[in-house]
Amino acid sequence: MLNLPAGTLLLLLVNVAVFALQNLGGEDFLLAYFALWPLATGFEPWQLLTYSFLHGNLVHLLFNMLALAMFGGDVERVWGRDRFLTFYFVCVLSAGLTQVLFTYLTGSLAETIGASGGVFGVLLAFGMMFPHRTILLIFPPIPMPAWLFVTVYGALELWFGVKGIERDVAHFAHLGGMLGGYLMIRYGRARRR
Repeated sequence: MLNLPAGTLLLLLVNVAVFALQNLGGEDFLLAYFALWPLATGFEPWQLLTYSFLHGNLVHLLFNMLALAMFGGDVERVWGRDRFLTFYFVCVLSAGLTQVLFTYLTGSLAETIGASGGVFGVLLAFGMMFPHRTILLIFPPIPMPAWLFVTVYGALELWFGVKGIERDVAHFAHLGGMLGGYLMIRYGRARRR
């Protein structure tokens, strides 16, 4: 953790600190004001960013922070802190907007929490920047190139979302984070030309 760049480390520390606040008796307050609520049930504009610092349980937090540490550090080393953090929060924002649209269209009244939208955007950036780097899955232990890992993961999220598998997971928010990340990368490339 000590060799992580500053932006990635900052995101990890803030997420852990907010999770600690949630578990020290502040969860009801934090969820009420800072989770991402549907338009019909308490939506506020700041929630499009603040929801990403809240997590449902320790496993949720650990998986998001592990992925952020694994992929975010390398992306930040290439882009630098400011560009990386801007990219991350654009992904969080695009994931949040996608989720607000999804809950509006489906009539869902559930809140959304978690850093996954930003993490999925970072995962996409990693796959585009280091397409041939090998990633070893934990289960099943299959090595695959980063581009394939990202493609399979994105396809699974789409499949789960369309089929309604794991209804308590915001699959379309994950895809929204990837879409926002992709558009930002394309925009950056077009500007450099």
